[in-house]
Amino acid sequence: MLRDCRTGKEIKTMTIKKLNKRMTSVKAVGMACIMLSLTLLSGCGKRDGLTITNVSYDPTREFYEEYNTAFADYYMKEYGKQIKVIQSHGGSGSQARSVVEGCNADVVTLALEHDITLIQNTGLIDAGWKDEYDRDSAPYTSTIVFLVRKGNPLGIKDWDDLIKDGVEVITPDPKSSGGACWNFLAVLSYVKEKYTDESSQKEFLRKLYSNVSVLDSGARGSTTTFVENKKGDVLIAWENEAINSMNSYPGEYEMITPTVSILAQPSVAVVDDNVKVNKSEELASAYLSYLYSDEAQRLAAKYGYRPSDKDILSEYGDEFDLNVRLTTIDDYGGWGEAYRIYFDDGGWFDEIYDN
Repeated sequence: MLRDCRTGKEIKTMTIKKLNKRMTSVKAVGMACIMLSLTLLSGCGKRDGLTITNVSYDPTREFYEEYNTAFADYYMKEYGKQIKVIQSHGGSGSQARSVVEGCNADVVTLALEHDITLIQNTGLIDAGWKDEYDRDSAPYTSTIVFLVRKGNPLGIKDWDDLIKDGVEVITPDPKSSGGACWNFLAVLSYVKEKYTDESSQKEFLRKLYSNVSVLDSGARGSTTTFVENKKGDVLIAWENEAINSMNSYPGEYEMITPTVSILAQPSVAVVDDNVKVNKSEELASAYLSYLYSDEAQRLAAKYGYRPSDKDILSEYGDEFDLNVRLTTIDDYGGWGEAYRIYFDDGGWFDEIYDN
């Protein structure tokens, strides 16, 4: 019997074709488990109040590397104290699970509200965390786009092009990746405009996911598969991942914004129980509050995230398509409802991918 290492639940038997598609994801999850063990030994133990751990999701690595330096400089000037930030990155769902299972995170900066709610449900995060910081505790946003190779050889322009025969799609697994959940809802937003009946909507999704050749466990893994391993014709990606890929490999890739996408709102929260034990309440709160500073908002834009401050966002109209039609998670009844219908066991994703 096979069981999911994240949930302990039995995994459905798959065809060889579908098993091959998930092999990369399984390998990545295995490596994540190894890295998590190392993190638990090195970064999740007891600490003094001047060290905090930020458990985040895959595509924020570069942003937080620079943000942590900027925040440390600010904190030294403001309070005269030297602080240290330990970073942990992985698929958002897996990262949330690591906190639930004992990683001593002071703050979480995850891909979607639902992953933080999972931690809240264990009692580690207090209810009402979404109201602790401005704009629903989402200091930066993103959306979902396509990354294609230079010249766009297949002429990909919109979601319809991703269901054509012979188009190889790369996207992560929504069972482990928050970004993948945003990807799924982005295409569904387009499909719901095109079709009113569920059977047609599911058939479109089924065709698209039948074109997915590699289903990685996280968004960064999918970017690596497409950009570094040269697999696939199109990557469904966070906008910031696409921008960073183009900056890292100038002249090799192009970003395509579909006609319809979704406003992706990564969420942040203090892990209340942990900061009480670590005596890091003040530092953790200051760390998240500073994400709303002008310096941090512009830093987020530098790494391809949309500042949540509208005035600062308007400065970057040349970098972001501010006219794309964006749905929101509220259009799906919130994350609790969306997860129940689309991503829980037996939901739409299982139906269109496993059958």
